[in-house]
Amino acid sequence: MIEMAPWFDLIAEQWRQQSIWEVVAVISALLYLLLATRQNIWCWAFAALSTLLFIILFHEVALYSESVLNAFYLFMAGYGWYQWRYGGEQQSQLPVQRWSLKLHVLIIAATAAWVHPVGWVMAYFGASFPYLDALTSCFAVVTTIMVTRKVLENWLYWLVINTIMIYLCLQREMFLTAGLFAIYLPLAASGYWQWRRAWQAQ
Repeated sequence: MIEMAPWFDLIAEQWRQQSIWEVVAVISALLYLLLATRQNIWCWAFAALSTLLFIILFHEVALYSESVLNAFYLFMAGYGWYQWRYGGEQQSQLPVQRWSLKLHVLIIAATAAWVHPVGWVMAYFGASFPYLDALTSCFAVVTTIMVTRKVLENWLYWLVINTIMIYLCLQREMFLTAGLFAIYLPLAASGYWQWRRAWQAQ
């Protein structure tokens, strides 16, 4: 027990260092994802709250691409709510859909082409890990659009994006946010299977 004490002290110290706003942002983001896996439209309200806070938090640690990305998320929270409520045929609720493999290949290629120029701009402004940050941001933009359209494969994209985000947040000592992205991984997998069942039921 004596040897384990330093580990508990380290965890306790890291918890004390967390910003209360980061705690609120993480809880809101977690509620967003839990509700999104269940296709509950209230997920967008928690998305708006968490992204508003993350705009500030990521800017403070010089992850500028992520800060800009969360500004985009804030806009998409409103758009996503509208699409889920009225985006179906004759303004009905939007059903789960799938995109073809060919379309996904084109999307990946087109999005990858934006990574270097976005990373260069962020490097110019002194961002941390500018190109890796740009990679997650560019793909997160596209994937968020998929979520608003209830495209099943969005969850597969998030598995990759969130894995990279764990590394970035750990490097910037945003431990609570890194933990959030770690929780996102099994939730994204669960979301995929829940949406897949809904798509098959349709």
